[in-house]
Amino acid sequence: MRVEDALRLAAESDLDLVEVAPMAKPPVAKLMDFGKFKYEAAIKEREARKNQVNTVIKEIKFRPKIDPHDYATKKGHVERFLKAGDKVKVTIMFRGREQSRPELGYRLLQRLAGDIGDLGFVESTPKQDGRNMIMVIGPTKKKAEAKAEQRRKREGDVAAAAASSAAPATDTTAPAETTAPAETAVETEITTAE
Repeated sequence: MRVEDALRLAAESDLDLVEVAPMAKPPVAKLMDFGKFKYEAAIKEREARKNQVNTVIKEIKFRPKIDPHDYATKKGHVERFLKAGDKVKVTIMFRGREQSRPELGYRLLQRLAGDIGDLGFVESTPKQDGRNMIMVIGPTKKKAEAKAEQRRKREGDVAAAAASSAAPATDTTAPAETTAPAETAVETEITTAE
């Protein structure tokens, strides 16, 4: 079809003439509502972006002489990150004379890897990098699986809350009398100092 005829046809049907394959011989064009096409393409792209999963690397820092309570707290953070499906970069910072004792940091990292063995695995073994020793721990669960599990748990909690609020309260005690409360007059005595 000639270009002039195609343009006339598009104007008559109140549509746009869009060139689909410009490199084809002859070029291929299509009659469509271009605004609607762009809108639907944007919605598809938004849906694809919503379903895609970004892997995040969280970082947590330790010192070789860490207190047991502080270690437990930071280990809890690492567990939370791994449960969410994120990778964790564990850094041990050495200062001063601590740099001459890298085995302390290595032992601490091995202990941490053993403590969180069921949630993650050591992705890169401990390496000395200047003043720091670094180890990367990957989650055993994929990020998409972790998000789906959190969503199911949240929906289960909402359903349980709705079920408990919808259930009528069965009170086995006798109903209280519905009489008006007795009005009590309070008399105050005002004394003036003379």
